[in-house]
Amino acid sequence: MAYYPRIRDLREDSDKKQAEIAEYLGTTAQYYGAYEKGANELSFERAIALAKYYNVSLDYIAGLTNDKHGFSYSDLTKEQKNLLRLMEKLSPDEKKKTVSLLKAVIDMMK
Repeated sequence: MAYYPRIRDLREDSDKKQAEIAEYLGTTAQYYGAYEKGANELSFERAIALAKYYNVSLDYIAGLTNDKHGFSYSDLTKEQKNLLRLMEKLSPDEKKKTVSLLKAVIDMMK
């Protein structure tokens, strides 16, 4: 799983010791260290706690994105959500054409 190196890197970037993060999570430094090595499975609850602690997204911890703050569907406006729903109905080729068209429109407006 991609989260093992991510949680180690987040901890190191924050200049924290394993014992400090373990205390925050309510576990031992040894048990937490096993998360960073991939020997223990990180629970969803603890993944959420770490995401909050480091102010990053769960997608970032899981290695699904390199953007630390991820993407939140709930932050979108109703119009943006509708556009996404419409895009999902398109074929991959139609999506590419739509994106090209949008880029062209944006370029014309500059």
